[in-house]
Amino acid sequence: MATTTHEGADRVKQATPSSINQKIENETWQNVSGYINSNGNEITARLHQLEKEWDIERYLGVNMSTLALIGVALSYFVHINWLILPAIVLLFFFQHSVQGWCPPLPILRLFKIRTRKEIEQEKYALKVIRGDFNNVQNTSATDIEKLKETIKLS
Repeated sequence: MATTTHEGADRVKQATPSSINQKIENETWQNVSGYINSNGNEITARLHQLEKEWDIERYLGVNMSTLALIGVALSYFVHINWLILPAIVLLFFFQHSVQGWCPPLPILRLFKIRTRKEIEQEKYALKVIRGDFNNVQNTSATDIEKLKETIKLS
């Protein structure tokens, strides 16, 4: 069974202490509340910032790849025993893929690195404030063509 991004995000949140999750959520809603009386341009600028924000999966991927490459380089230039570094990194990455947790995860969450789902929640809240959904009409969930047109998936 394939794991979606949102399921992965939920696994990250489940593997994170609730106090840290709460701090991240509070900061997100504090960010959103700061835009309640803002104009559309300020909200659009924030949305562009959020588009560029790295989620925790990206941080983990880049950090683990960097450590693995460093280990391979050190094994070539210094000593073959440095191959233990990429082996450990790959085990951590495997563990994260299977369980949603790995040793670097709590450290990144302490730095308030968010999941893609958490970032998307802030984006949608800002879009609601900006009025992006004011013209969305109530449609029946059974009328898929109207629904596709409404959310522009077609």
